[in-house]
Amino acid sequence: MLYQLVKLFSSMACLLPAAVSRSLGMAAGHICWPLVPKRRRRMAIDNIMSGLGVDERKAADIAKKSAIRFGPMFMEVLRMPRLNRDNIGQYVTLEGREHLDAALAQGKGAVLATAHSGNWEILGAALAMHGFPLAAVVQRQTNLAMDRFINEYRSQAGMHVTYKQSVREMVKLLTAGKIVGLLMDQDNHYNGVFVEFFGRPASTPQGAAALARLNGAPIVPAFITAKGDGTHTAIIHPPVWVEKTGNREQDILATTQSLTRIIEQHIRKYPAEWFWLHNRWKTPPR
Repeated sequence: MLYQLVKLFSSMACLLPAAVSRSLGMAAGHICWPLVPKRRRRMAIDNIMSGLGVDERKAADIAKKSAIRFGPMFMEVLRMPRLNRDNIGQYVTLEGREHLDAALAQGKGAVLATAHSGNWEILGAALAMHGFPLAAVVQRQTNLAMDRFINEYRSQAGMHVTYKQSVREMVKLLTAGKIVGLLMDQDNHYNGVFVEFFGRPASTPQGAAALARLNGAPIVPAFITAKGDGTHTAIIHPPVWVEKTGNREQDILATTQSLTRIIEQHIRKYPAEWFWLHNRWKTPPR
């Protein structure tokens, strides 16, 4: 029932002009902001003050914008069926495409390292529609109806979808020359490695570095940022290579720190587009 309802909303959203859809999304975001638990808002504000060195008023403004943006983001996901290879260039422009082309030219596939900044779902769809062989590594949704819905739209965009638990499949995809896309900016409990993020140790997924180290594949950091007119720019960085020494743990730690530094630099440039409501520093170092 939920699946059919969301599909109905999606069909209706696809009929709306883009500007109307954005306005409705912003309105939904503003309505939902007061419903965010106070402790979660307080955590976000404190983390912003600590990480960016801004005062409480500025931090509160960033936290609010960071949360409200999920309204228009959701509307964009509902409208994904309107995107295709013919019109994607009008909606998402690629900055630094040559870096991803050069990485794939090595013949070892590539790991795409990204973050929950901007509309990461649109980033994946855009890269696939621009012709890149992208395999999105995703978290299985608790709600099966929503899991089916979002994976259906990912597949329609041209992405191959695999779950985080499918490590063997990721290796096969990389070996086959695919781009394996990984989000690496969430707390990873004690399964991650601790690297510095905004001046504090943060448990960080090591999958990007570990996967790339297996066969010497390049890691390409990439992000997406929204423009005022509702379009987006995908920012693709030069490849990062894992130095393969005799110390695997140190190789992974050093590379993960380098990638995290790039993510931090992007967030500093677009602070209101990152997911500050996530408790990024939840796990303390042992």
